[in-house]
Amino acid sequence: MDKISIEPKPTITMRLVKGEDLNHHGTLFAGRTAEWFVESGFIAAASLVDPQQVVCLKIHGMYFTKPARPGQILKFTSKIVLTGRSSLIAHIDVIRAGSVEEPFVSGFITFIFVDENTKPVSHNIVIVPKSEEDIKLYEMAKLLKK
Repeated sequence: MDKISIEPKPTITMRLVKGEDLNHHGTLFAGRTAEWFVESGFIAAASLVDPQQVVCLKIHGMYFTKPARPGQILKFTSKIVLTGRSSLIAHIDVIRAGSVEEPFVSGFITFIFVDENTKPVSHNIVIVPKSEEDIKLYEMAKLLKK
């Protein structure tokens, strides 16, 4: 099967922070953020390959810069920035949307493309970064594979 070369392309998801999403401090619970973070990365991977064949391998980190409060809207921008034979590494950037968009959390997740027995298989996709930002994310993601 021939390799398919593509540029990273962003996918966007939005979430409203509600009362049931809060921790004991009244701010967004990190566990709920992790759920949305993985889901957003999964959507980016599923935009390139069959979602039935994608599993999460590792969250490489989520770096929080500020708390999110009830009523705020979070914008998740995800894109696959590096691929291996069966891996797809997503970068997710989350901002608090509004009149002044503020950074909230960012990080990387590795997904694996698998067969019906959950064994890794080749997806035949090669990421070709072109923008300065995508090249930087590509290089950062390469360091995660070591």
